[in-house]
Amino acid sequence: MTEQSLKGRVVKGLFWKLLEQAGYQGIQFLVALLLARLLTKEEYGTVSLIMIFITIANTFVQSGFATALVQRRELLPEDYSSVFWLSLPLSLFCYLLLFLSAPWISSFYGLPVLAPLVRVMGLVLFPGAVISIQTAFVSRNLQFDLLFRATMTAVLGSGAVSIGMAYRGLGVWAMAAQQLLYYFILMTALFRTLPWRPGLCFRRGRVLSLFSFGWKILVSGLLDTLWQNVYGLLIGKRYSSAELGVYTRGEQFPKLLTTNLTAAIQSVLLPAYAKLQGDAAALRSAARRSVRLSAFLVFPMMAGMFATARPMVRLLLTDRWSAAVPYLCLMCVSYAILPIHSINLQLLNAMGHSELFLRLELLKKLLGILILLLSLPYGIFPMLLLKVLDEYLCLLLNAFPNRRLLGYGPLRQLMDMLPALLCSVLMGGITGSLLLLSLPAAGTLLLQIPVGALSYLLLSLLFNREPLCYIYKLLHNTGERVSGREAERWKN
Repeated sequence: MTEQSLKGRVVKGLFWKLLEQAGYQGIQFLVALLLARLLTKEEYGTVSLIMIFITIANTFVQSGFATALVQRRELLPEDYSSVFWLSLPLSLFCYLLLFLSAPWISSFYGLPVLAPLVRVMGLVLFPGAVISIQTAFVSRNLQFDLLFRATMTAVLGSGAVSIGMAYRGLGVWAMAAQQLLYYFILMTALFRTLPWRPGLCFRRGRVLSLFSFGWKILVSGLLDTLWQNVYGLLIGKRYSSAELGVYTRGEQFPKLLTTNLTAAIQSVLLPAYAKLQGDAAALRSAARRSVRLSAFLVFPMMAGMFATARPMVRLLLTDRWSAAVPYLCLMCVSYAILPIHSINLQLLNAMGHSELFLRLELLKKLLGILILLLSLPYGIFPMLLLKVLDEYLCLLLNAFPNRRLLGYGPLRQLMDMLPALLCSVLMGGITGSLLLLSLPAAGTLLLQIPVGALSYLLLSLLFNREPLCYIYKLLHNTGERVSGREAERWKN
């Protein structure tokens, strides 16, 4: 395969991957909005609690093998089959653990419905293990268009059934059915479209070779999954499933926007940075542009969401979810810097400092645990407030090594983010002041959104023109290339 051909396939694959992410998250978001109007806070929190245990078990089942299959330079057809036959007994083992521990989980949280729900929803581990191998095949062959079609089929089918069940008053079982159907439909759809089928072979040596890389992914994945869900586990135990439901709802809006953008950043920046690792000046220049662009795009999104939180929740989720507004605002402040975290970590990876990366992760987890233990006795809001503080302290830790390695540390990064931060805060203040008009929720949003967008554009023209001009040139050049291709097509 020529370099130009590979580049074309990578660009095409990235397009389909981003489209799949946007489509999946968008449809899931709409389904979740409809379910929020039909389910109680207690029901929503109960399913959120169960999904924490399922996510942890799913991380163990996949064991890092999917990443190892993608990363491996030379891969034999039987490698997929060997991982497949190993994943099934692992799935069975994890499911039996969930099945046997279901009564204890139910008793621990004081929710009798948890026991049958855990046992039913735990069945997703079996298709989940298969899907991880199928998606590894898709990634290696850059066939993301097939994954997009299968994902859309699964998310639409499972969403429609769950909404129908919720309308019939089936409560938590509607959300349980959504999860189960999504996994089984996705697995079936991928089997129908992909040429890969598991063969009757198992190569122990090949599996051990894959595991030598995959166990590191497993450990880091388990640590990250446990840490990402520890607040949900504690809120569900110390307070109630209703409080967990409210917190989950408040986190959902900012998380949806920033995690998708961060995923795109991770998939694009690492190979781009890796090509520049021998040129510190060029790498530093690329990093500065990444930080400026990320701040320019994400800060106003989070500031705008902060300012529109109350009417947005009232309009989309109804007044019964109004308790989620303070959590939503806190999470906007927390998630605003998520892409900056990603940029700093991708710089370390690109320069080959994996050991430093691991030490940073361990240090951040220890700091997070200390802050969590200190804040736990004071209630949910103080606990989440200190969680935000922890995110910013962790950003300092992530950025500090790049001061020595690239001459691009926390202070220089702050100076690059400052124009976007100031413009976003001013825009948020202007947008938030419109709440004083006491209009209905729909009217307030219809006024806030265009005023916020226009004010940020004008403020950027005055105080932060560089990233705005860069985006304009990028879009203009892309448009010219598309127009040129269309002209050539008409000539031919």
